[in-house]
Amino acid sequence: MAPRARKSSSPPLEISSMTFQLSGAQNRTEYTQKRVLRLAATVHAKPILPHANLDDCGKADYDRGQAVAIQKVGPGDEHVPMTLQHCMRRGNWWVLAGTLLAWSYLAHPLPAADSDQVVIQTINKHVRQGWSDNEVAASQRASDGEFARRVSLDVLGHIPRYSELTQFLDGLEAERRQRFVETLLDDEDYAKNWTTIWGNLLVGRTNNQGGRQALDRWLRRAFARNMPYDRFVFELVSAEGTSQENPAVNFLVSHLNNGAVPATAITARLFLGLQVQCTQCHNHPFNDWKQSQFWSMNAFFDGTRRLGARDAFRLVDLPAKGVKFFEKRSGLQEAAMRRFVDGTSVTIDDQQQPRLQLAKLMTDASKPYLARAIVNRTWGHFFGHGFTRPIDDMGPHNPVSHPELLDYLAEQFRTAGFDQKRLIRWITASEPYNLTSRFGEENSSDNPAAGTTPLFSRMYVKGFRAEQLYDSLIIATNAHKVGRNFEAAENQRRTWLRQFVQTFGTDENDESTTFNGTIPQALLMMNGALINNAVTTTNGSLLQQVVDSASGDIRPTKTGSTKRAPRTKRAIKIRAQQQIKNRYRSIPRKIETLFLIALQRKPTEAEMTALGQVFKEGGNGDPISGLQDVFWAVLNSNEFVTNH
Repeated sequence: MAPRARKSSSPPLEISSMTFQLSGAQNRTEYTQKRVLRLAATVHAKPILPHANLDDCGKADYDRGQAVAIQKVGPGDEHVPMTLQHCMRRGNWWVLAGTLLAWSYLAHPLPAADSDQVVIQTINKHVRQGWSDNEVAASQRASDGEFARRVSLDVLGHIPRYSELTQFLDGLEAERRQRFVETLLDDEDYAKNWTTIWGNLLVGRTNNQGGRQALDRWLRRAFARNMPYDRFVFELVSAEGTSQENPAVNFLVSHLNNGAVPATAITARLFLGLQVQCTQCHNHPFNDWKQSQFWSMNAFFDGTRRLGARDAFRLVDLPAKGVKFFEKRSGLQEAAMRRFVDGTSVTIDDQQQPRLQLAKLMTDASKPYLARAIVNRTWGHFFGHGFTRPIDDMGPHNPVSHPELLDYLAEQFRTAGFDQKRLIRWITASEPYNLTSRFGEENSSDNPAAGTTPLFSRMYVKGFRAEQLYDSLIIATNAHKVGRNFEAAENQRRTWLRQFVQTFGTDENDESTTFNGTIPQALLMMNGALINNAVTTTNGSLLQQVVDSASGDIRPTKTGSTKRAPRTKRAIKIRAQQQIKNRYRSIPRKIETLFLIALQRKPTEAEMTALGQVFKEGGNGDPISGLQDVFWAVLNSNEFVTNH
């Protein structure tokens, strides 16, 4: 007679229609088990249990388990339960998580998105239809230098480096722009730029209470690994624990004051594209959004608390104390029941987390809000104008300029797994993004800045954000490398940005913060220490390299000899004399190089004539002073401080 199987005292866990027993004798802590089981319970890459974080150790095992499962385990395979139980007996929770995730994909395959080429063609078709309907003709295609400058500013947050620009311009014509975009998406500054953008959106530039530095570390890891956007939002909205355990908690911690009213407003605005803040006091004057709906959303944050000291806090969800009430304009009290923006109601007992349910509703693939909002925001980032104005007010009262295109892109983004880099590829390869910002009589009416509906028949000029201005100056000059180490350079950056925000009175939580060319801004640019450092010829600056170049070109040259130059007194003297002679050579080419460094284009004939006069008069025959004056004029031009 077979021995009776020992019963497990732990409760069964339902995962994708399969039941497993949690073993009581595991080497991992309960906290780690919860994190892994949340990953294991993922269906279509959407977490449904708390505490998951792929940034933790064990990701290699997780990936290996996923790969093995995809190769060896299929839906309905009789070896699936054995494989999973084997993983659990060995205590290899990360392999278990990967196996379960792969099984969920195989058992519930996602519909495939259209190919990139089809998506790009569809974008072009809808935009061209708008041109035809409004009888406008599109501008010409942007030059390669104009495109390189634009896409670098949009993707990396700064102008292209001179070496990258010249390599791009010298490359083969076929698919040159697409290859350049791929290099930008792989650049480490991609994660840095989007960390800055989202950090400003989530907590603002100067919000120290929100743990900006800790949140930035989490954001940088998320963008470096191209975290799917639905999971990105899920982790931010459902985050709990300490800042050390889960830095994503710093988002909500910044907005829990005043009964979490700010948390309700910013969550709806950033992630759902709905501006509901005014309805906390009354019904919306322009759409059907009611005061009760705001407080029904706010009820999901009822019980969310920040416990502990400022530097050692924990974000938790305490049991709700009864029903929450809000006061109507009539003075009457009304109960606020937990309901999502589309009316979906949720019943939660004291053991469940309301924010977890809210995060699940927000990232539910059957609901349109999340994908539409991020597609509109991303399109607005790259074009300067979204499909709605403003981009985060997508209620029924606000007409969409291209409704069919927005719906199509949102659906493709969802079926592509909320892949943010893929969305960027679609936009940057589209016809409207590759147009010049110059316009003529045929499309002069396409001017959203004057209040017209954007037709995207040309690229709209965008002002620099504070960070774009600083980082572009650094790229154009190597000013941060002049006598400073990395830490000193970073401190200089933070100090300069604080001065910028304070000087220009920008809204720290507004993504439209720009450098708009006012007189105080111009004075700061022209007289600031950063510009003074930028036009020095100290060793390390790009200007010094241009001045000392015999040809005027600072691209590295291939030489057949690697023999070290002699360092005798005579050799050093000869080299110094040659360097002085080089400064007087190839002045027109040096001016051309300075233009390429700062503006990514060569000067026109008229500009060469004018700058030649500046060089001659301002420098008094001294090539260093003359080139300094030329470079100073270029860096302080309107063209340098705009993205066009």
